[in-house]
Amino acid sequence: MARISERELERLKDEVSIRYLVEARGVALTKQGADWIGRCPFHDDKTPSLVVSPSKNLWHCLGACQTGGSVIDWVMKSDGVSFRHAVERLREGVFSLSTGDRVQRSTITKLPAPVAYDADDKALLRQVIDYYHDTLKQSPEALAYLQSRGLNHPELVERFRLGFANRTLGLRLPEKNRKAGGEIRARLQTLGLLRDSGHEHFNGSLVVPVLDEHGEVTEIYGRKITDNLRAGTPLHLYLPGPHRGLWNLEAVQASTEIILCEALIDAMTFWCAGYRNVTAAYGVEGFTADHLAAFLHHGTERVLIAYDRDAAGEAAAEKLAKQLMGVGIACYRIHFPKGMDANAYALHVQPATKALGLVIRKAVWLGEGQAPARPDIEATVIAHEPLKVSDESPLAAAVIDDVPAIALTPEPALPASPLPPALPSIASEVSEHEIILTLGERRYRVRGLARNLSPDSLKINLLVSRHEQFYVDTLDLYAARARTSYATQAAVALGLAEGVMQADLGRVLLHLETVQDDVIKKKLEPAVPAAVTINPEDREAALALLQSPTLLDDILADFDACGVVGERTNKLIGYLAAVSRKLTSPLAVVVQSASAAGKSSLMDAVLAFMPEEERIRYSAMTGQSLYYLGQNQLKHKILAIAEEEGVRRAAYALKLLQSEGELMIASTGKDPATGNLVTQEYRVEGPVMIFLTTTAIEIDEELLNRCLVLSVDEGREQTQAIHRRQRAKRTLEGLKAREERDYLCARQQNAQRLLRPLAVVNPYADQLTFMDDRTRTRRDHEKYLTLIDTIALLHQYQRPIQSTMHRGKAIEYIEVTWADIAQANALAHDMLGRSLDELPPQTRNLLRALCTMVDAHMQREAIPRNEVRFSRREVREATAWGDTQLRVHLDRLVAMEYLLVHRGSRGQSFVYELLYDGDGSAAPYLSGLIDVTTMGTSRGAEPENAGPSRVACGVNAAPVRSTETPANADTPTAAINPVLSPRNTHVLGTPVIASSPSRVA
Repeated sequence: MARISERELERLKDEVSIRYLVEARGVALTKQGADWIGRCPFHDDKTPSLVVSPSKNLWHCLGACQTGGSVIDWVMKSDGVSFRHAVERLREGVFSLSTGDRVQRSTITKLPAPVAYDADDKALLRQVIDYYHDTLKQSPEALAYLQSRGLNHPELVERFRLGFANRTLGLRLPEKNRKAGGEIRARLQTLGLLRDSGHEHFNGSLVVPVLDEHGEVTEIYGRKITDNLRAGTPLHLYLPGPHRGLWNLEAVQASTEIILCEALIDAMTFWCAGYRNVTAAYGVEGFTADHLAAFLHHGTERVLIAYDRDAAGEAAAEKLAKQLMGVGIACYRIHFPKGMDANAYALHVQPATKALGLVIRKAVWLGEGQAPARPDIEATVIAHEPLKVSDESPLAAAVIDDVPAIALTPEPALPASPLPPALPSIASEVSEHEIILTLGERRYRVRGLARNLSPDSLKINLLVSRHEQFYVDTLDLYAARARTSYATQAAVALGLAEGVMQADLGRVLLHLETVQDDVIKKKLEPAVPAAVTINPEDREAALALLQSPTLLDDILADFDACGVVGERTNKLIGYLAAVSRKLTSPLAVVVQSASAAGKSSLMDAVLAFMPEEERIRYSAMTGQSLYYLGQNQLKHKILAIAEEEGVRRAAYALKLLQSEGELMIASTGKDPATGNLVTQEYRVEGPVMIFLTTTAIEIDEELLNRCLVLSVDEGREQTQAIHRRQRAKRTLEGLKAREERDYLCARQQNAQRLLRPLAVVNPYADQLTFMDDRTRTRRDHEKYLTLIDTIALLHQYQRPIQSTMHRGKAIEYIEVTWADIAQANALAHDMLGRSLDELPPQTRNLLRALCTMVDAHMQREAIPRNEVRFSRREVREATAWGDTQLRVHLDRLVAMEYLLVHRGSRGQSFVYELLYDGDGSAAPYLSGLIDVTTMGTSRGAEPENAGPSRVACGVNAAPVRSTETPANADTPTAAINPVLSPRNTHVLGTPVIASSPSRVA
């Protein structure tokens, strides 16, 4: 029986609370000083006599029992179990909760059973092996035994399901006087796992199962882990009956050369040393018909007999050799020093891999004539480290025949042996995604090398194949443990010696290092996009578009032909903002609307006209992502984000990028040469045009005043127009339009590629005016000037390109015309006037709808406006808005005092009164702009190629007329009537405050 260690007992006594156990038994405890007292459950206790001392974790009965002890003694006493059973129950945390006065065996809570009572014999054997396997992993004494025998390979226990029997199996089964217990114990006795006495057959033994190709248990070997046993106790145990099956059958299936040991411990010694083509007999007379049948069936060509070097082993080896050679299998004898077996030899001569490899290579041919070649093992020994004999080894004190070099000195020189054959040359094929290396008949496929951006990492996916066998895994070639594991598994899969695989991995590693530097350099170099070539026909079409005298109208026509309904101003502003990416300070755009209104469609339409290589689109960005994009990855490009919500964490970086034109961050990184932490600088250069969409009603003020805010038309007429276009797409004409769309998008993209990032000079800049009643117009004024520059840049093929010299450098530029300023003024009313409105576009739309509804109610009821009351339900029915959306915008109108809330007639509901006395229209309008129609130029008439002088292309926005000519104008004074906006207006920069709504507080 395996002994429970003192360390384990002390751990249980310290960690399991005696107070918890006593209370779990149903004993009520009362605190008395440092101890707890209660009535003893083991006798008729009238007054509390049970004392529990948590500080010492002990209990004692001062009454009739006069017993006490630790937690183990309590479980033994309270549940009526043995010492070992009590220990197991404490390990599992299983305690009796019975509250009866007398302990009954029937009330003992059982440990969970490790087997299913209804399982068949095969399943029952597997379940017991699994239980023994789990027991081994938790048993320090069993693991120490494996360590002492040199069987400490990290994969050995799991690979062969090794286990340990410590007599706890029976404790987990029902008692034999129970029906279930009697039946399951009888079946285990029949299988040979329990003896007639009820004890476990393999108690105190290391358990090694023998599994067939289906994983079924055919035989079990047990080896006692202690030698101080009663006289006559066998050290080696098997299941009753004839031996069945073959241990490590996979090796026989994979390799034509097999090492055959006398015992399983010896076979596992070879396996741990890397020689996986090994199996074992069941003792000197344990070579069975199953062994021979497996050798013949799987084509075994050579057997290296590694029986013990004693009289019995020599006789058995000679007898076995005759039997095997009689059926055509070549036989060799591995000679250990006399009196030794494989395990003892490997323990005394280190390293074991090299020591065993030496005796394998020196194996003696047992047949007649010249021995056949053994190509698979000629390369199994790589002599880089001298053999060392343990000081305790008998080899150090005696001369051993057949192995004289080992016996004579502690660090002998290797015995003379023929030079190994020259290593085959390595053939390499490099493609974009993988590298193919060929070493003789072995082929290695390497993938993932490009992912290693540091010289201290070489993590790859490696597949090795030989004939029709292969093995694949992912590993870091710089990790010794990973290489060893790979070589071990691949050797089994391919039927090769582990030494061959380890040598191959070394050569693969050295070869990959020669190409890794080139891979890293190529990976880290910034990708240079391939230049897009435009054929002459497409170039001519793009130039025709850029030279068209109605260029802006043609762009809008292309939008319409591509299926973008309405939104004339939004389309043009979005397009011009995208063109501004070629300027030093581009515009930024935010499209704000409700969900499903079409903001993403507007963005997609604009981006479709821009070259793919000049736009970058993301769904979301993290807070630091912009800083690591690459120095020139965003320069003069469009950065589009589908939803403003997706860049909340990157909002600060976006603001800096838009304002300053570049980003810089200092971060900590590792020096690839020294491995030390160093400060690294990351820089991202602009300029970049930013394009966002959002459904948010509130937009960050810092982001808002840096962007142009566009609002999608959410009116019913626009919805009807969209529906008509969606239906038209299903027709034959719609099919043709889809084909035409590809051509139009390609023409627009080619036109954008032809645009040069020229400088723009505005000779009329000192004559322009802009409103100045608030500080945010400082940025809005810059947007207005940039819009003028963008329109001029777009017309560069209609203007002469001029040049000037400054400090020896030629600067090319084009000039702004009055027509460009007129176009910009027409767009600025909608572009900037809306952003200066105190109401968001959706809220303004609701205000218009309320004015219409209230006016209709006034006419119907013939009452003044201040007596009209309406509920949210009435507004919902009149506008067909959703309740959530309506609630948000109504609250905004109340907060800004456009509406007044009254309590309803029922005392619980609320109704609204409209305080605003206008019609709610407040068309977007930007006052204070110069009236281009009255301006001439001292520079003479505009040249013929200066572009059209029309004010608006489809944008109905009247220019602001000035009552006087600016002081610095070169044109004669003209009397012009001012046109004021519904609210705040400017005349040439001088604010004129119109009267507020009469009823707005």
